[in-house]
Amino acid sequence: MTLFNKTNYWKIILMILGAGILVTTILYSNFLATKLKENEEKNVSIYIKAIDEINKPDTLCDVTFATEVQISFPLPVIVEDETGLLVGINFSEDDNNDQKFLNKRRDEFLKSGREPLVGTGGYAKYIYYFNSQLLDYIRLFPFVQGLLVSLYIALGYILFSSSRRAEQNRVWAGMAKETAHQLGTPISAIIGWIEYLRDHFKDDPGQLDVVNELNKDVERLELVADRFSKIGSEPVLQETNIYDELVEVKEYLQRRSPRKVVFEFFRPESDIFAMVNKHLFAWVIENLVRNSLDAMDGKGRIWCQIYKQNNYVYIELSDTGHGIPSGKFKSIFNPGYSTKKRGWGLGLSLAKRIVEEYHKGKIFVKSSKPNEETTFCIVLPLTVAFHQPKT
Repeated sequence: MTLFNKTNYWKIILMILGAGILVTTILYSNFLATKLKENEEKNVSIYIKAIDEINKPDTLCDVTFATEVQISFPLPVIVEDETGLLVGINFSEDDNNDQKFLNKRRDEFLKSGREPLVGTGGYAKYIYYFNSQLLDYIRLFPFVQGLLVSLYIALGYILFSSSRRAEQNRVWAGMAKETAHQLGTPISAIIGWIEYLRDHFKDDPGQLDVVNELNKDVERLELVADRFSKIGSEPVLQETNIYDELVEVKEYLQRRSPRKVVFEFFRPESDIFAMVNKHLFAWVIENLVRNSLDAMDGKGRIWCQIYKQNNYVYIELSDTGHGIPSGKFKSIFNPGYSTKKRGWGLGLSLAKRIVEEYHKGKIFVKSSKPNEETTFCIVLPLTVAFHQPKT
């Protein structure tokens, strides 16, 4: 399990907790709405009895109490008498006697599948009652709360991710610069030993060849130290012939690769130029080639094709290694992801950062077939496109 996966587990747990809180709120709000609706229906029943009593003056009921019930009743109601005349109660003053408005509200009531209450006197044959605004507010509350909670979580997630990304960048930059600083001392010492060996074996061509190759490796170490020192700083981009830069990396790694690995870097029909930082761009290609070598167990084929399309240069680097599961095409670029026993899983993550943040490009896994072929693709803006202002 990688650190990235652990972080994802925490995100999933937080999402589950948030969903649990939201579901609990919805259930409780529905419970309150149900209870309020039941209470409103009881109030409607009391209201109907009050109307009946008021319209039966010969009875011995408390007419004053019934009148107070009618006056204090808060719910909107439409009363239909035996002639079909509609009377509105607790609507606006104009709507209470607007037959068109009242008929429309009655039709809406019936279309909803609800049944009107039946009056017991001549004054009210049918009574259509409507929910209070409070009940509507309670029903809407879970959705409003869900929206607010979602916005809060989204804002928190964005701030947390930005803060974590900034912290990671500071850690990587600090680690990289410290690594470059630590490499400086042994590199200087090795250069001194190389000069000693070159002087000692100046009359032995065979040994001098070994010393010269050793010197190339030290130069590569100096290049690596220089790359590390540039992490966290804005790199200088220069117009570069992409094919020439790729071949330079290929020739260095080919001499240090197993003999059964075949390298084929195809030259494009015409020179293709893009704005790149040579040191950092070479680092990206080296990472991809080394990953290919690790995936091929000492034998296979690595090839590269370059072409232009819509003001972009496409660099496709392929190998005949083990392949990458389709579900891992994106996660392999996450910090900490690694299938190897050694390493911190930062190679492809740094490659992605170099390509996308520094060179305004894209890097992704184009395709992969297990034990057949895997293709990485790097997309960079051509020199002309790079300088074009964004519209």
